[in-house]
Amino acid sequence: MTSTETKYLSVRQAAFIGVGAMVGAGIFALLGAAGEVAGAAVWLSFLLAGVIAALQGYSFAKLGARYPSAGGLLEYVTKGFGPGHVTGVTAWLTYAANAIVTAMVAVSFGGYASAMFADENATWAKVFAVLIIVIMTAVNIVGSALVARAQTVIVYVVLGILVVFAVVTLVNMDPSLLAFSGYPSFRDIVSSVALTFFAFLGFGIITFTAKDLQRPERQLPKAMYLALTIATVIYVAIALGVFGTLTVNEVIDSGGTALAVAAQPSLGDAGYWLMAVTALFATAGATNAGLYPASGLSARLAETGLFPGLMARMVGGRASAGLLIEAAACILLAAFFDLDAIASIGSAVALLIFSFITAAHFRVRHETGANAGVLALAIGSSLVVLLTFIFTTLIHEPASIITLAGVLVLSIVIDLSWRRRSAPQPL
Repeated sequence: MTSTETKYLSVRQAAFIGVGAMVGAGIFALLGAAGEVAGAAVWLSFLLAGVIAALQGYSFAKLGARYPSAGGLLEYVTKGFGPGHVTGVTAWLTYAANAIVTAMVAVSFGGYASAMFADENATWAKVFAVLIIVIMTAVNIVGSALVARAQTVIVYVVLGILVVFAVVTLVNMDPSLLAFSGYPSFRDIVSSVALTFFAFLGFGIITFTAKDLQRPERQLPKAMYLALTIATVIYVAIALGVFGTLTVNEVIDSGGTALAVAAQPSLGDAGYWLMAVTALFATAGATNAGLYPASGLSARLAETGLFPGLMARMVGGRASAGLLIEAAACILLAAFFDLDAIASIGSAVALLIFSFITAAHFRVRHETGANAGVLALAIGSSLVVLLTFIFTTLIHEPASIITLAGVLVLSIVIDLSWRRRSAPQPL
């Protein structure tokens, strides 16, 4: 009896997989970029992004409660649009976007590890990035229980340190630095939501835990709301602490080390190193969580014919081919590509995917019992963020626009090619 029970994840473990995916590289790298647009009002930008994520979380939770599946959010698209081209393209987009974001997080881990142990040597940064992907792939091969245990430890460490950081900086902050009179226009604050929303992208991974929950219809919504609440509170508190300690220009100049620099006035050099170690744990956890959906997603989509059967095969009886292919793609991206130039693509593609999912949900809302007004608001807010992102950020990055178009076209071509090959041949 005990062995049967231990294979299930608890609500807390499922939520922590999502928290680990969210509280990764984003919060360490976003503050400077968001500060350039929203100034000291970044905390408000995080709050708005959390509300938009919660609207999508409502949609995902309702769908997950009604259709618990290892296919996660892709199962929901299938329910709304059927196993046609929309679902197929969305599946390949999800697979590609997840590889890009996971590789980017691993590169962030490599950067921090290189700064701490190899004098910021670029080669060692790549080595560390590949190493964390390999290690976390091994953790996922062992099974979901180990993923959950590893993620729980990582999240406890990261959240514990971030809570200490938030309390210390909030107690010692200068309220005048957060004065409303210094805020930019509301339009600029809304524009920055396109950046801060990136820090919430990992919540969709929680939908893939449905296969490992004993009562997903009840536990999945709880895990979703718990993860989003934890992430939103942490993000808002950190933004208030950082911008209440440093001026906007100091945050922008600090870049990815803003948290470490903000910790120095109260905790000294030890605070700087403490936040650097936290970044290692956070990015390691996000890499672990990013790889987690690959096995279940590949198996489910191969079963429905949307992915080749190869993706569902087990190598050596334990390792999912879908997971190994995803890990290989992450390694190639981390080792040979400048992910700084295409990092924003993951956010844009995710917003597009979220819009597809909630649009699909709208078609089956009578089965899930979801409120039509909330779903419409979720779709509208995601599209507003996506369009804002394109016209305020991507429009100034031609390479990112081209890459985004390339990812979309590649997903369409792969789906069409696979369907043509798998279609029954005429006699």
